Amino acid sequence: MRLIFCLLLLATGLLRAQQPVIPERKLETLLLMPEPKAMRGPCSVVLAQAKETVFTCYKESPGSPAGVEAYTEQTFPRLGLSVESFAARARAAADKRLLQIRPELIKGEDGRIAYAVYRGDSPLYATLLLAPSLPKIFEELFGQELWAVSPDRHSLYIFPARADLLQDFAEDLADRYASDPYAASCEIFSLKAGAEPRVVASFVVKD
Repeated sequence: MRLIFCLLLLATGLLRAQQPVIPERKLETLLLMPEPKAMRGPCSVVLAQAKETVFTCYKESPGSPAGVEAYTEQTFPRLGLSVESFAARARAAADKRLLQIRPELIKGEDGRIAYAVYRGDSPLYATLLLAPSLPKIFEELFGQELWAVSPDRHSLYIFPARADLLQDFAEDLADRYASDPYAASCEIFSLKAGAEPRVVASFVVKD
Protein backbone atom coordinates (compact mmCIF):
# COMPACT_ATOMS: atom_id res chain seq x y z
CA MET A 1 0.00 0.00 0.00
CA ARG A 2 2.82 2.33 0.90
CA LEU A 3 4.52 1.52 -2.41
CA ILE A 4 1.37 2.44 -4.35
CA PHE A 5 1.11 5.73 -2.47
CA CYS A 6 4.72 6.58 -3.31
CA LEU A 7 4.13 5.77 -6.97
CA LEU A 8 1.09 8.06 -7.03
CA LEU A 9 3.12 10.90 -5.54
CA LEU A 10 5.86 10.34 -8.13
CA ALA A 11 3.34 10.32 -10.99
CA THR A 12 1.73 13.53 -9.72
CA GLY A 13 5.12 15.20 -9.53
CA LEU A 14 5.98 14.17 -13.07
CA LEU A 15 2.69 15.53 -14.41
CA ARG A 16 3.28 18.87 -12.72
CA ALA A 17 6.81 19.00 -14.09
CA GLN A 18 5.50 18.40 -17.62
CA GLN A 19 2.97 21.24 -17.47
CA PRO A 20 4.21 24.36 -19.32
CA VAL A 21 5.03 27.36 -17.18
CA ILE A 22 3.03 30.35 -18.44
CA PRO A 23 4.94 33.56 -17.74
CA GLU A 24 2.99 36.23 -15.92
CA ARG A 25 1.94 39.07 -18.18
CA LYS A 26 3.80 42.29 -17.55
CA LEU A 27 1.70 45.29 -16.66
CA GLU A 28 1.39 47.90 -19.40
CA THR A 29 3.16 51.14 -18.50
CA LEU A 30 2.62 52.93 -21.84
CA LEU A 31 -1.07 53.61 -22.34
CA LEU A 32 -2.60 56.54 -24.18
CA MET A 33 -6.16 56.64 -22.87
CA PRO A 34 -8.91 58.67 -24.59
CA GLU A 35 -11.05 60.59 -22.12
CA PRO A 36 -13.30 63.67 -21.99
CA LYS A 37 -11.49 67.01 -22.29
CA ALA A 38 -12.58 67.92 -18.75
CA MET A 39 -10.03 65.33 -17.60
CA ARG A 40 -7.16 67.05 -19.39
CA GLY A 41 -3.99 67.28 -17.34
CA PRO A 42 -0.25 67.98 -17.74
CA CYS A 43 0.26 64.52 -19.29
CA SER A 44 -2.42 64.77 -21.97
CA VAL A 45 -2.18 64.96 -25.75
CA VAL A 46 -4.73 66.74 -27.96
CA LEU A 47 -5.20 65.61 -31.55
CA ALA A 48 -5.97 68.09 -34.30
CA GLN A 49 -9.70 68.83 -34.63
CA ALA A 50 -10.54 67.00 -31.41
CA LYS A 51 -12.84 69.27 -29.43
CA GLU A 52 -14.14 66.91 -26.76
CA THR A 53 -11.35 64.36 -26.33
CA VAL A 54 -7.83 64.24 -24.92
CA PHE A 55 -5.41 61.30 -24.76
CA THR A 56 -3.80 61.00 -21.36
CA CYS A 57 -0.72 59.04 -20.28
CA TYR A 58 -1.77 56.06 -18.16
CA LYS A 59 -0.39 52.81 -16.78
CA GLU A 60 -1.98 49.58 -15.60
CA SER A 61 -2.52 49.51 -11.85
CA PRO A 62 -4.05 46.43 -10.18
CA GLY A 63 -4.59 48.44 -7.01
CA SER A 64 -6.87 50.92 -8.77
CA PRO A 65 -10.63 50.20 -9.01
CA ALA A 66 -10.42 51.04 -12.71
CA GLY A 67 -7.39 48.83 -13.31
CA VAL A 68 -5.44 51.79 -14.67
CA GLU A 69 -4.24 55.12 -13.33
CA ALA A 70 -3.02 58.33 -14.90
CA TYR A 71 0.51 59.57 -14.45
CA THR A 72 0.79 62.76 -12.43
CA GLU A 73 3.13 65.73 -12.46
CA GLN A 74 5.11 63.92 -9.77
CA THR A 75 5.21 60.40 -11.25
CA PHE A 76 5.56 61.13 -14.98
CA PRO A 77 9.08 62.69 -14.83
CA ARG A 78 10.41 59.44 -13.34
CA LEU A 79 9.94 57.82 -16.77
CA GLY A 80 12.52 60.13 -18.31
CA LEU A 81 10.29 60.72 -21.34
CA SER A 82 8.58 63.71 -22.87
CA VAL A 83 4.83 63.44 -23.38
CA GLU A 84 5.48 63.23 -27.14
CA SER A 85 7.94 60.34 -26.74
CA PHE A 86 5.52 58.57 -24.41
CA ALA A 87 2.74 58.94 -26.99
CA ALA A 88 4.91 57.46 -29.75
CA ARG A 89 5.86 54.46 -27.61
CA ALA A 90 2.28 54.02 -26.43
CA ARG A 91 1.09 53.78 -30.02
CA ALA A 92 3.68 51.11 -30.77
CA ALA A 93 2.62 49.20 -27.65
CA ALA A 94 -1.04 49.47 -28.71
CA ASP A 95 -0.09 47.96 -32.06
CA LYS A 96 1.38 44.90 -30.35
CA ARG A 97 -1.78 44.41 -28.30
CA LEU A 98 -3.95 44.89 -31.38
CA LEU A 99 -2.26 42.00 -33.19
CA GLN A 100 -2.96 39.65 -30.28
CA ILE A 101 -6.74 39.98 -30.25
CA ARG A 102 -9.54 39.46 -32.72
CA PRO A 103 -12.51 41.75 -33.23
CA GLU A 104 -16.11 40.62 -33.29
CA LEU A 105 -17.55 41.05 -36.80
CA ILE A 106 -21.22 42.04 -36.79
CA LYS A 107 -23.42 41.36 -39.82
CA GLY A 108 -26.26 43.58 -40.96
CA GLU A 109 -29.69 42.54 -42.21
CA ASP A 110 -28.26 42.00 -45.68
CA GLY A 111 -25.87 39.35 -44.34
CA ARG A 112 -22.79 41.46 -44.95
CA ILE A 113 -20.41 42.59 -42.22
CA ALA A 114 -21.66 45.99 -41.07
CA TYR A 115 -19.08 46.84 -38.42
CA ALA A 116 -16.50 45.37 -36.05
CA VAL A 117 -16.03 45.76 -32.32
CA TYR A 118 -13.30 45.08 -29.81
CA ARG A 119 -14.74 44.76 -26.31
CA GLY A 120 -14.25 43.00 -23.01
CA ASP A 121 -13.51 43.42 -19.33
CA SER A 122 -10.08 44.94 -19.87
CA PRO A 123 -9.87 48.75 -19.59
CA LEU A 124 -7.29 48.78 -22.38
CA TYR A 125 -9.58 48.40 -25.42
CA ALA A 126 -9.98 52.15 -25.90
CA THR A 127 -6.20 52.55 -26.22
CA LEU A 128 -6.32 50.56 -29.48
CA LEU A 129 -7.87 53.63 -31.13
CA LEU A 130 -4.42 55.05 -31.88
CA ALA A 131 -2.77 51.78 -32.95
CA PRO A 132 -1.12 52.59 -36.32
CA SER A 133 -2.02 49.20 -37.85
CA LEU A 134 -5.75 49.54 -37.22
CA PRO A 135 -6.66 51.04 -40.64
CA LYS A 136 -4.66 48.37 -42.48
CA ILE A 137 -6.42 45.52 -40.68
CA PHE A 138 -9.84 46.64 -41.92
CA GLU A 139 -8.86 48.20 -45.26
CA GLU A 140 -9.93 45.20 -47.32
CA LEU A 141 -13.21 44.89 -45.42
CA PHE A 142 -14.30 48.54 -45.12
CA GLY A 143 -12.10 50.55 -47.48
CA GLN A 144 -9.20 52.95 -47.04
CA GLU A 145 -11.02 55.15 -44.53
CA LEU A 146 -12.46 53.86 -41.27
CA TRP A 147 -14.50 55.55 -38.59
CA ALA A 148 -13.60 54.51 -35.05
CA VAL A 149 -15.63 55.16 -31.91
CA SER A 150 -14.77 54.39 -28.29
CA PRO A 151 -17.56 55.49 -25.94
CA ASP A 152 -15.94 53.80 -22.92
CA ARG A 153 -12.65 52.15 -21.99
CA HIS A 154 -13.97 48.65 -22.60
CA SER A 155 -14.94 48.97 -26.26
CA LEU A 156 -13.78 50.16 -29.65
CA TYR A 157 -16.18 50.14 -32.62
CA ILE A 158 -14.95 50.16 -36.22
CA PHE A 159 -17.29 51.32 -39.01
CA PRO A 160 -16.89 52.01 -42.71
CA ALA A 161 -16.89 55.75 -43.36
CA ARG A 162 -20.67 56.03 -43.79
CA ALA A 163 -22.69 58.57 -41.86
CA ASP A 164 -25.98 56.77 -42.52
CA LEU A 165 -24.72 53.53 -40.97
CA LEU A 166 -23.21 55.10 -37.88
CA GLN A 167 -26.32 57.20 -37.34
CA ASP A 168 -28.22 54.00 -36.55
CA PHE A 169 -25.93 53.45 -33.55
CA ALA A 170 -25.61 57.06 -32.37
CA GLU A 171 -28.22 56.83 -29.62
CA ASP A 172 -26.77 53.63 -28.16
CA LEU A 173 -23.24 55.03 -28.28
CA ALA A 174 -24.39 58.23 -26.58
CA ASP A 175 -26.05 56.20 -23.81
CA ARG A 176 -22.86 54.21 -23.25
CA TYR A 177 -20.80 57.37 -23.10
CA ALA A 178 -23.16 59.12 -20.68
CA SER A 179 -23.74 56.17 -18.35
CA ASP A 180 -20.25 54.72 -18.02
CA PRO A 181 -18.18 56.11 -15.10
CA TYR A 182 -15.10 55.65 -17.27
CA ALA A 183 -16.27 57.35 -20.44
CA ALA A 184 -13.69 57.60 -23.21
CA SER A 185 -14.75 59.75 -26.17
CA CYS A 186 -17.95 61.08 -27.73
CA GLU A 187 -16.17 61.84 -31.01
CA ILE A 188 -15.87 59.90 -34.26
CA PHE A 189 -12.33 59.44 -35.52
CA SER A 190 -11.40 59.02 -39.17
CA LEU A 191 -8.52 56.58 -39.60
CA LYS A 192 -6.37 56.12 -42.70
CA ALA A 193 -3.12 54.20 -43.09
CA GLY A 194 -0.12 56.49 -42.67
CA ALA A 195 -2.21 59.47 -41.53
CA GLU A 196 -2.96 60.98 -38.14
CA PRO A 197 -6.42 60.18 -36.77
CA ARG A 198 -8.77 63.12 -37.15
CA VAL A 199 -12.17 63.89 -35.69
CA VAL A 200 -15.01 64.12 -38.21
CA ALA A 201 -18.03 64.42 -35.91
CA SER A 202 -19.55 63.65 -32.52
CA PHE A 203 -22.29 61.13 -31.75
CA VAL A 204 -23.52 63.29 -28.86
CA VAL A 205 -25.87 66.12 -29.80
CA LYS A 206 -25.50 69.07 -27.46
CA ASP A 207 -28.33 71.44 -26.65
